Amino acid sequence: MKRSLLPMLACPRCKAGLELHARAEEGGEVAEGDLTCDGCQASYPIRGGIPRFVGSGAYADSFGFQWDRFRLVQLDSRNGTRDSERTLAETTGWSDGDYRGRLVLDAGVGAGRFAEVAAKKGAQVIGIDLTRAVEAAQANLAHFPGAHLVQADIFAMPFRDRTFDLAYSIGVLHHTPDVEGAFRKVAAAVKPGGALAVYLYSAYGVERHSSDALRVLTTRLPVRLMFALSAAAVPLYFLYRAPVLGPALAKLAPISLNPDWRWRWLDTFDWYTPRYQWKLRYPEVLRWFRENGFNDIHTSDEPIRMSGWKTGPVLRTGGA
Repeated sequence: MKRSLLPMLACPRCKAGLELHARAEEGGEVAEGDLTCDGCQASYPIRGGIPRFVGSGAYADSFGFQWDRFRLVQLDSRNGTRDSERTLAETTGWSDGDYRGRLVLDAGVGAGRFAEVAAKKGAQVIGIDLTRAVEAAQANLAHFPGAHLVQADIFAMPFRDRTFDLAYSIGVLHHTPDVEGAFRKVAAAVKPGGALAVYLYSAYGVERHSSDALRVLTTRLPVRLMFALSAAAVPLYFLYRAPVLGPALAKLAPISLNPDWRWRWLDTFDWYTPRYQWKLRYPEVLRWFRENGFNDIHTSDEPIRMSGWKTGPVLRTGGA
Protein backbone atom coordinates (compact mmCIF):
# COMPACT_ATOMS: atom_id res chain seq x y z
CA MET A 1 0.00 0.00 0.00
CA LYS A 2 1.34 3.39 -0.97
CA ARG A 3 1.15 5.92 1.87
CA SER A 4 -0.37 8.40 -0.57
CA LEU A 5 -3.54 6.27 -0.55
CA LEU A 6 -4.24 6.87 3.15
CA PRO A 7 -5.87 10.34 2.89
CA MET A 8 -8.35 8.97 0.35
CA LEU A 9 -9.53 6.11 2.58
CA ALA A 10 -12.33 6.19 5.15
CA CYS A 11 -13.85 3.61 7.45
CA PRO A 12 -16.55 1.75 5.49
CA ARG A 13 -18.67 1.57 8.65
CA CYS A 14 -18.68 5.18 9.92
CA LYS A 15 -16.69 7.11 7.26
CA ALA A 16 -14.20 8.46 9.80
CA GLY A 17 -10.51 8.71 8.94
CA LEU A 18 -8.07 5.82 9.29
CA GLU A 19 -4.75 5.65 11.11
CA LEU A 20 -1.96 3.61 9.58
CA HIS A 21 0.10 1.18 11.68
CA ALA A 22 2.82 -0.26 9.47
CA ARG A 23 4.63 -3.44 10.54
CA ALA A 24 6.64 -4.12 7.40
CA GLU A 25 7.58 -2.01 4.39
CA GLU A 26 9.07 -3.01 1.05
CA GLY A 27 10.21 -0.66 -1.68
CA GLY A 28 8.69 2.35 0.06
CA GLU A 29 5.26 0.72 0.39
CA VAL A 30 3.49 -0.77 3.38
CA ALA A 31 3.51 -4.56 2.97
CA GLU A 32 1.93 -5.55 6.29
CA GLY A 33 0.07 -3.59 8.93
CA ASP A 34 -3.31 -2.34 10.03
CA LEU A 35 -5.67 0.57 9.46
CA THR A 36 -7.55 1.67 12.59
CA CYS A 37 -10.67 3.85 12.45
CA ASP A 38 -10.44 7.14 14.36
CA GLY A 39 -14.17 6.97 15.03
CA CYS A 40 -15.49 3.46 15.73
CA GLN A 41 -12.04 1.90 16.34
CA ALA A 42 -12.62 -0.85 13.77
CA SER A 43 -9.40 -2.37 12.47
CA TYR A 44 -8.61 -3.50 8.93
CA PRO A 45 -5.51 -5.49 7.95
CA ILE A 46 -2.99 -4.73 5.24
CA ARG A 47 -1.76 -8.04 3.81
CA GLY A 48 0.54 -8.45 0.87
CA GLY A 49 0.57 -4.69 0.39
CA ILE A 50 -3.22 -4.45 -0.03
CA PRO A 51 -5.71 -2.95 2.47
CA ARG A 52 -8.39 -5.59 3.14
CA PHE A 53 -11.86 -4.39 4.11
CA VAL A 54 -13.54 -7.77 3.56
CA GLY A 55 -12.70 -11.22 4.84
CA SER A 56 -13.39 -13.12 1.62
CA GLY A 57 -14.89 -12.77 -1.83
CA ALA A 58 -18.17 -14.35 -0.71
CA TYR A 59 -20.57 -14.59 -3.69
CA ALA A 60 -17.86 -13.58 -6.19
CA ASP A 61 -15.12 -16.07 -5.28
CA SER A 62 -15.08 -17.52 -8.81
CA PHE A 63 -13.59 -14.24 -10.04
CA GLY A 64 -10.64 -14.54 -7.66
CA PHE A 65 -10.00 -18.02 -9.08
CA GLN A 66 -10.47 -16.69 -12.61
CA TRP A 67 -8.00 -13.81 -12.43
CA ASP A 68 -5.43 -15.89 -10.63
CA ARG A 69 -5.27 -18.09 -13.75
CA PHE A 70 -5.90 -15.54 -16.51
CA ARG A 71 -3.98 -12.60 -15.03
CA LEU A 72 -2.31 -11.42 -18.23
CA VAL A 73 -4.77 -12.43 -20.96
CA GLN A 74 -6.69 -9.14 -21.29
CA LEU A 75 -3.88 -6.66 -20.66
CA ASP A 76 -3.20 -4.56 -23.76
CA SER A 77 0.46 -4.34 -22.74
CA ARG A 78 0.76 -8.13 -22.88
CA ASN A 79 -1.50 -9.24 -25.73
CA GLY A 80 -0.38 -6.65 -28.27
CA THR A 81 -3.87 -5.25 -28.88
CA ARG A 82 -5.82 -2.14 -27.86
CA ASP A 83 -8.96 -4.09 -26.96
CA SER A 84 -9.14 -2.85 -23.37
CA GLU A 85 -8.46 0.75 -24.39
CA ARG A 86 -11.16 0.53 -27.07
CA THR A 87 -13.71 -1.02 -24.70
CA LEU A 88 -13.04 1.67 -22.09
CA ALA A 89 -13.41 4.44 -24.68
CA GLU A 90 -16.63 3.00 -26.12
CA THR A 91 -18.11 2.62 -22.63
CA THR A 92 -17.14 6.01 -21.24
CA GLY A 93 -16.92 8.38 -24.18
CA TRP A 94 -14.08 10.10 -22.30
CA SER A 95 -11.05 11.63 -24.00
CA ASP A 96 -7.43 11.24 -22.91
CA GLY A 97 -7.63 14.74 -21.46
CA ASP A 98 -10.48 13.71 -19.18
CA TYR A 99 -8.13 11.29 -17.38
CA ARG A 100 -5.03 13.41 -16.90
CA GLY A 101 -4.56 14.39 -13.28
CA ARG A 102 -7.94 12.94 -12.25
CA LEU A 103 -8.74 10.61 -9.37
CA VAL A 104 -10.48 7.58 -10.88
CA LEU A 105 -12.41 4.70 -9.26
CA ASP A 106 -12.30 1.32 -10.98
CA ALA A 107 -15.21 -0.50 -9.30
CA GLY A 108 -14.47 -4.17 -9.85
CA VAL A 109 -10.89 -3.96 -11.05
CA GLY A 110 -10.37 -7.67 -11.82
CA ALA A 111 -6.83 -8.15 -13.09
CA GLY A 112 -6.50 -4.42 -13.84
CA ARG A 113 -6.99 -4.29 -17.62
CA PHE A 114 -8.85 -0.95 -17.58
CA ALA A 115 -6.91 0.51 -14.66
CA GLU A 116 -3.76 -0.01 -16.74
CA VAL A 117 -5.26 2.06 -19.56
CA ALA A 118 -6.40 4.85 -17.21
CA ALA A 119 -3.02 4.96 -15.45
CA LYS A 120 -1.23 5.26 -18.79
CA LYS A 121 -3.43 8.25 -19.60
CA GLY A 122 -2.19 10.03 -16.48
CA ALA A 123 -4.95 9.24 -13.99
CA GLN A 124 -4.51 8.28 -10.36
CA VAL A 125 -6.57 5.08 -10.18
CA ILE A 126 -7.97 3.26 -7.16
CA GLY A 127 -9.12 -0.23 -8.10
CA ILE A 128 -11.37 -2.14 -5.74
CA ASP A 129 -12.48 -5.75 -5.91
CA LEU A 130 -14.35 -8.04 -3.55
CA THR A 131 -12.05 -10.96 -4.27
CA ARG A 132 -8.37 -11.85 -4.34
CA ALA A 133 -8.38 -10.58 -7.93
CA VAL A 134 -6.76 -7.49 -6.37
CA GLU A 135 -3.60 -9.55 -6.02
CA ALA A 136 -3.50 -10.19 -9.77
CA ALA A 137 -4.14 -6.49 -10.38
CA GLN A 138 -1.37 -5.55 -7.96
CA ALA A 139 1.11 -7.70 -9.87
CA ASN A 140 0.00 -6.12 -13.16
CA LEU A 141 -0.01 -2.50 -11.97
CA ALA A 142 2.91 -2.40 -9.53
CA HIS A 143 5.01 -0.23 -11.84
CA PHE A 144 2.42 2.58 -11.96
CA PRO A 145 3.04 5.07 -9.11
CA GLY A 146 -0.54 6.35 -9.42
CA ALA A 147 -2.27 2.96 -9.19
CA HIS A 148 -3.72 1.70 -5.88
CA LEU A 149 -5.52 -1.56 -5.03
CA VAL A 150 -8.05 -2.16 -2.25
CA GLN A 151 -10.00 -5.31 -1.41
CA ALA A 152 -13.47 -4.03 -0.57
CA ASP A 153 -17.18 -4.50 -1.15
CA ILE A 154 -18.94 -2.14 -3.57
CA PHE A 155 -21.78 -1.93 -1.03
CA ALA A 156 -19.39 -0.74 1.70
CA MET A 157 -16.53 1.08 -0.03
CA PRO A 158 -13.81 2.64 2.17
CA PHE A 159 -14.23 6.13 0.73
CA ARG A 160 -16.35 9.13 1.54
CA ASP A 161 -19.06 10.14 -0.90
CA ARG A 162 -18.07 12.56 -3.66
CA THR A 163 -14.41 11.53 -3.63
CA PHE A 164 -13.73 10.69 -7.29
CA ASP A 165 -13.53 12.78 -10.44
CA LEU A 166 -14.36 9.75 -12.59
CA ALA A 167 -15.69 6.28 -11.87
CA TYR A 168 -16.36 3.30 -14.10
CA SER A 169 -17.55 -0.26 -13.58
CA ILE A 170 -17.19 -2.50 -16.61
CA GLY A 171 -18.75 -5.95 -16.58
CA VAL A 172 -19.15 -6.01 -12.79
CA LEU A 173 -22.39 -4.57 -11.37
CA HIS A 174 -24.56 -7.27 -12.98
CA HIS A 175 -22.65 -9.84 -10.90
CA THR A 176 -23.78 -8.31 -7.57
CA PRO A 177 -26.91 -9.28 -5.59
CA ASP A 178 -28.49 -5.85 -6.21
CA VAL A 179 -27.44 -4.12 -9.45
CA GLU A 180 -29.29 -0.85 -8.85
CA GLY A 181 -28.04 -0.70 -5.27
CA ALA A 182 -24.46 -1.22 -6.43
CA PHE A 183 -24.92 1.45 -9.10
CA ARG A 184 -26.10 3.93 -6.47
CA LYS A 185 -23.06 3.26 -4.28
CA VAL A 186 -20.64 3.90 -7.15
CA ALA A 187 -22.62 6.95 -8.30
CA ALA A 188 -22.42 8.44 -4.80
CA ALA A 189 -18.62 8.22 -4.90
CA VAL A 190 -18.48 10.67 -7.85
CA LYS A 191 -17.96 14.39 -7.27
CA PRO A 192 -20.40 16.98 -8.66
CA GLY A 193 -19.17 17.72 -12.16
CA GLY A 194 -17.53 14.29 -12.42
CA ALA A 195 -18.51 11.32 -14.54
CA LEU A 196 -19.65 7.72 -14.22
CA ALA A 197 -19.65 4.95 -16.83
CA VAL A 198 -20.98 1.39 -16.71
CA TYR A 199 -20.99 -1.70 -18.92
CA LEU A 200 -23.83 -4.14 -18.20
CA TYR A 201 -25.20 -7.29 -19.76
CA SER A 202 -28.36 -6.65 -21.75
CA ALA A 203 -31.68 -8.50 -21.61
CA TYR A 204 -32.01 -8.46 -25.40
CA GLY A 205 -31.54 -11.46 -27.74
CA VAL A 206 -32.55 -15.10 -27.54
CA GLU A 207 -29.12 -16.46 -26.57
CA ARG A 208 -29.51 -15.24 -23.01
CA HIS A 209 -32.38 -17.66 -22.38
CA SER A 210 -30.33 -20.73 -23.25
CA SER A 211 -27.26 -19.54 -21.33
CA ASP A 212 -29.44 -18.73 -18.29
CA ALA A 213 -30.93 -22.23 -18.46
CA LEU A 214 -27.47 -23.78 -18.56
CA ARG A 215 -26.34 -21.60 -15.65
CA VAL A 216 -28.90 -23.31 -13.41
CA LEU A 217 -26.53 -26.30 -13.57
CA THR A 218 -23.12 -24.69 -14.12
CA THR A 219 -23.33 -22.35 -11.12
CA ARG A 220 -23.83 -25.41 -8.90
CA LEU A 221 -20.76 -27.24 -10.15
CA PRO A 222 -17.35 -26.90 -8.43
CA VAL A 223 -15.35 -23.99 -9.81
CA ARG A 224 -12.39 -26.19 -10.70
CA LEU A 225 -14.65 -28.52 -12.67
CA MET A 226 -16.13 -25.56 -14.56
CA PHE A 227 -12.61 -24.35 -15.28
CA ALA A 228 -11.91 -27.67 -17.00
CA LEU A 229 -15.26 -27.81 -18.80
CA SER A 230 -14.89 -24.25 -20.09
CA ALA A 231 -11.75 -25.31 -21.91
CA ALA A 232 -14.03 -27.07 -24.41
CA ALA A 233 -14.67 -23.62 -25.91
CA VAL A 234 -11.11 -23.65 -27.27
CA PRO A 235 -11.63 -26.41 -29.92
CA LEU A 236 -15.41 -25.87 -30.26
CA TYR A 237 -14.68 -22.43 -31.71
CA PHE A 238 -14.06 -23.98 -35.12
CA LEU A 239 -17.38 -25.85 -35.08
CA TYR A 240 -19.23 -22.71 -33.95
CA ARG A 241 -17.74 -20.81 -36.90
CA ALA A 242 -19.25 -23.25 -39.41
CA PRO A 243 -22.13 -21.96 -41.59
CA VAL A 244 -25.66 -22.83 -40.44
CA LEU A 245 -24.56 -25.24 -37.70
CA GLY A 246 -22.47 -22.64 -35.89
CA PRO A 247 -25.25 -20.03 -35.40
CA ALA A 248 -27.64 -22.78 -34.25
CA LEU A 249 -25.15 -24.01 -31.65
CA ALA A 250 -24.52 -20.45 -30.49
CA LYS A 251 -28.22 -20.06 -29.68
CA LEU A 252 -28.44 -23.39 -27.86
CA ALA A 253 -25.21 -23.23 -25.86
CA PRO A 254 -23.36 -19.93 -26.25
CA ILE A 255 -19.59 -19.84 -25.86
CA SER A 256 -17.09 -17.08 -26.44
CA LEU A 257 -15.96 -16.77 -30.05
CA ASN A 258 -12.92 -14.63 -29.35
CA PRO A 259 -10.13 -15.56 -31.80
CA ASP A 260 -7.60 -15.73 -28.93
CA TRP A 261 -7.96 -19.22 -27.39
CA ARG A 262 -7.02 -18.05 -23.90
CA TRP A 263 -9.52 -15.18 -23.99
CA ARG A 264 -12.15 -17.60 -25.35
CA TRP A 265 -11.61 -19.96 -22.41
CA LEU A 266 -11.67 -17.05 -19.95
CA ASP A 267 -14.89 -15.52 -21.30
CA THR A 268 -16.74 -18.84 -21.38
CA PHE A 269 -15.73 -19.56 -17.79
CA ASP A 270 -16.79 -16.01 -16.86
CA TRP A 271 -20.26 -16.49 -18.36
CA TYR A 272 -21.15 -19.74 -16.67
CA THR A 273 -19.67 -19.59 -13.15
CA PRO A 274 -20.73 -16.37 -11.29
CA ARG A 275 -23.58 -16.78 -8.81
CA TYR A 276 -25.29 -13.61 -10.05
CA GLN A 277 -25.66 -12.54 -13.67
CA TRP A 278 -28.48 -10.05 -14.14
CA LYS A 279 -29.53 -8.76 -17.57
CA LEU A 280 -30.69 -5.16 -17.93
CA ARG A 281 -32.54 -2.93 -20.39
CA TYR A 282 -31.62 0.56 -21.54
CA PRO A 283 -34.60 2.44 -20.02
CA GLU A 284 -33.95 1.23 -16.48
CA VAL A 285 -30.22 2.04 -16.62
CA LEU A 286 -30.98 5.46 -18.08
CA ARG A 287 -33.38 6.03 -15.18
CA TRP A 288 -30.64 5.20 -12.68
CA PHE A 289 -28.35 7.82 -14.20
CA ARG A 290 -31.03 10.48 -14.10
CA GLU A 291 -32.20 9.66 -10.57
CA ASN A 292 -28.60 9.91 -9.32
CA GLY A 293 -28.07 13.38 -10.76
CA PHE A 294 -26.31 12.61 -14.05
CA ASN A 295 -26.94 14.30 -17.38
CA ASP A 296 -25.19 14.62 -20.77
CA ILE A 297 -25.71 10.85 -20.97
CA HIS A 298 -23.75 8.90 -23.59
CA THR A 299 -25.06 5.51 -24.81
CA SER A 300 -23.32 2.91 -26.97
CA ASP A 301 -24.54 -0.24 -28.69
CA GLU A 302 -25.19 -3.51 -26.88
CA PRO A 303 -24.14 -4.72 -24.42
CA ILE A 304 -25.42 -1.77 -22.40
CA ARG A 305 -22.68 0.85 -22.20
CA MET A 306 -23.68 4.17 -20.73
CA SER A 307 -22.01 7.17 -19.12
CA GLY A 308 -23.02 10.55 -17.77
CA TRP A 309 -21.73 13.67 -16.05
CA LYS A 310 -22.96 14.57 -12.58
CA THR A 311 -24.62 17.94 -12.13
CA GLY A 312 -22.14 20.45 -10.73
CA PRO A 313 -19.08 22.50 -11.72
CA VAL A 314 -17.83 20.86 -14.90
CA LEU A 315 -14.58 18.89 -14.55
CA ARG A 316 -14.49 17.86 -18.19
CA THR A 317 -11.50 19.06 -20.21
CA GLY A 318 -12.48 17.89 -23.69
CA GLY A 319 -8.76 17.52 -24.45
CA ALA A 320 -7.36 14.88 -26.80
